[in-house]
Amino acid sequence: MITTPTARRATAVAARAAELSKVYGQGETRVVALDHVTVNFHQGEYTAIMGPSGSGKSTLMHCVAGLDTFTGGSVRIGDTELGSLKDKQLTRLRRDKIGFVFQAFNLLPTLTALENITLPMDIAGRKPDEEWVRRVIDRVGLSDRLGHRPAQLSGGQQQRVAVARALASRPEIVFGDEPTGNLDSRSGAEVLGFLRSSVRELGQTVVMVTHDPVAASYADRVIFLVDGRIVDEMIRPTADRVLDRMKEFDGRGRTI
Repeated sequence: MITTPTARRATAVAARAAELSKVYGQGETRVVALDHVTVNFHQGEYTAIMGPSGSGKSTLMHCVAGLDTFTGGSVRIGDTELGSLKDKQLTRLRRDKIGFVFQAFNLLPTLTALENITLPMDIAGRKPDEEWVRRVIDRVGLSDRLGHRPAQLSGGQQQRVAVARALASRPEIVFGDEPTGNLDSRSGAEVLGFLRSSVRELGQTVVMVTHDPVAASYADRVIFLVDGRIVDEMIRPTADRVLDRMKEFDGRGRTI
């Protein structure tokens, strides 16, 4: 049963999926990854997406972020309907309005930390907002590492560079796909803290896929997927509450 919060800030919607479906294959090989999912991601909110393996959580994020196509339904980023965009328009939208943080840091080894942070804007031919970039760099604690190349940085520092890169262009929404999956617990906590503060202090919108209840506890809310459907929502989550909810799913991803 979906838990509805009794009180919630009335904020604009940064991204919305409506009746979203994703089907792979046909006939006996047909797999429904998303089954008519409807969800809003509000501006200035940190949302975690969780569920058992194969529940559709990464597929949902990839479809909403414009990284994958969908079979039915609709997706909007702000006022823009993704299904109506041609490839070049979609590429431009991802570049200009969306930030990404992945499990792999995806940094260019020959560039310094600062060059990696500003790379998307350099490619787009846009002049960075220096005051904003400096604020982001200060927020993620990289001011004394800007001249270092990735090989000279720890894993946690490299992911902080990736977070700064995602925030530097002031995107409408940042998507994270298991952003702490390759980090130890201390480095992971640092990165999650930076994402949390980007929402609280910079007004950013963050949507993160994770399997980790501790990571989910940094979010404002958690949505749970099972068999390609949203089955629950938790506001102001704690690691213990999330873990207890996840224990209610059996090995096949069904509620028990």
